[in-house]
Amino acid sequence: MEFDEKKVIKEMRNSVSDDSSKLYDDDELLNVVDIIWDWYDEQGLLDIDSEADDEEINVDALIKYVRKMLAKDKASPIKQEDIEPLVMAELRYEQSLDDGSI
Repeated sequence: MEFDEKKVIKEMRNSVSDDSSKLYDDDELLNVVDIIWDWYDEQGLLDIDSEADDEEINVDALIKYVRKMLAKDKASPIKQEDIEPLVMAELRYEQSLDDGSI
């Protein structure tokens, strides 16, 4: 299945409270997705010959990286307490593409 921005945004919105979800526009959520994929790239997980699977992804390191990058972005409205649920929602969405559940 192909990555669908609208579906990942929906998954991410469902992972946080309605109040938080209302604070974030789609571009801000897609920025989190971009940060995740930047981390994948830095870790070599996007290399053609990489055989990474979910067990190889250091989720704690990924969340820490996203927190760091969003902290640098003073204009980002994303609250620190929402970062982990947003990252986990994006990871669940990716997994659903692999197992065909979406």
